[in-house]
Amino acid sequence: MTTNHFTSPKVSMWTLVALILGSTIGAGIFALPQNMGSVAAPGAMLIGWAIAGVGMLSVAFVFQILAVRKPHLDSGVYSYVRAGLGDYIGFTSAWGYWLGSVIAQVGYATLFFSTIGYYVPFFSTGNRVVSAVAVSALTWLVFAVLARGVKQAAFLTTVTTIAKILPLLAFVILVAFLGFSWDRFSFDFWGSGDTVGSVFDQLKGTMLFTVWVFIGIEGASVYSKQARTRRDVGRATVVGFLTVLVLLVTIATLSYGVLSQEELAALGDNSMAAVLEAVVGPWGGALISLGLCLSVLGAYVSWQMLCAEPVALMAYDGLLPRKVGSTNSKGAPWMAQLISTSVIQLTVILFFLNETAYTSMVQLATVLYLVPYFFSALYLVLLAVRGRGVSHPHAGVRFDDSGPAVSGRDNRKHLLVGVLAVVYSLWLFYAAEPRYVLFGALAVVPGLIPYVLTRLNNRERVFNVFEWVVVVVVCVAAAAGAWGLLSGSLSL
Repeated sequence: MTTNHFTSPKVSMWTLVALILGSTIGAGIFALPQNMGSVAAPGAMLIGWAIAGVGMLSVAFVFQILAVRKPHLDSGVYSYVRAGLGDYIGFTSAWGYWLGSVIAQVGYATLFFSTIGYYVPFFSTGNRVVSAVAVSALTWLVFAVLARGVKQAAFLTTVTTIAKILPLLAFVILVAFLGFSWDRFSFDFWGSGDTVGSVFDQLKGTMLFTVWVFIGIEGASVYSKQARTRRDVGRATVVGFLTVLVLLVTIATLSYGVLSQEELAALGDNSMAAVLEAVVGPWGGALISLGLCLSVLGAYVSWQMLCAEPVALMAYDGLLPRKVGSTNSKGAPWMAQLISTSVIQLTVILFFLNETAYTSMVQLATVLYLVPYFFSALYLVLLAVRGRGVSHPHAGVRFDDSGPAVSGRDNRKHLLVGVLAVVYSLWLFYAAEPRYVLFGALAVVPGLIPYVLTRLNNRERVFNVFEWVVVVVVCVAAAAGAWGLLSGSLSL
């Protein structure tokens, strides 16, 4: 995740909390009842949230700690990975984060138009060609605005923030007092039927959905330079995280008290609207749908702007051709935005031709987001174990003592946080369906072409031994994914 810059040199803790809420609460929360109901009964759902709470908080603190220990690494999330594990691993992390954002964009737009289609049949999910054209038109319209250097206005930010919060609060209050049934919630608490499998299988199923709704939780650490104190960053991370966690758990839990797990699983993408409609009637569904549309529209504009940033940063850092980072007279990175928008367009065509569901887009995007999360956590472990920074220049490994001194006690805390985040990330990769891991590798492989050409053009060593091992593993996984698609044994 990358940043806009504040004009004020100091940002309060509550502003940091607002940034976390704004970047984390997006489209995913509106689809949460169906997402969780499709894989878990109430008991496993609650355990899944407990695991996600500890795991995602550790991930959030990884970025906050790295922002303090390595303040000079300011090229986005991938800069930590590059510093610790080398250019190619850093490039792959940025590439994965970028593609995750691209796929998320298509998911946002799909959810936006499917919600509109519920009320305007012309945009219904059954009319896929119309939806694809509408998504494409919205994407290029946003590109035209961003290419002129026009960023998301403060008014739009305010409107979309209110649009996110008010319908969610209305849902919680109305469902809690008018629709929640303890008997319905506690019935088949552990999922004894054959629809969701064992409790362990249910826990695995919940994992990627919980990560998806937490994407952006690292937001406060991004603004650590502008914070009044470094302590405010940590406090804002905890407050913002707990606020989001309580909201997510409350919405998921209340939904199981209105509809059964099987009924939740059968809902459409905008499942929160369907749950409230079951409680208060059609106007409740319309209220949630309006909030979703405004929220997703705001997120779509901001995330399409952010999609271009990893590409531009890699060009600035010499991992892609310099011209890719070109800016126009308005200061907008138009080439990176054009590339991102074109890839979004291609992804729209591929997904709509394959009739890819929103949930599949979510899981594939989440796997790609996990790449920089995992490697950033691994970098923190390296820092804590060695007690100093590790960078990877072209000639080989060297040690780098840059950054502020860290006490032994703090270093041990950092090591614990890093280990928790590494273990949690590995668990998430294990919990993911293997096909999404293979498809994620398939999505990463095309990045080898511009990376290798850039290295050769700069007369730099392409890969070291460790990077060759990673390249081979990625290519083998990608080949398995491609073979699965061609043979029909795997599908999105």
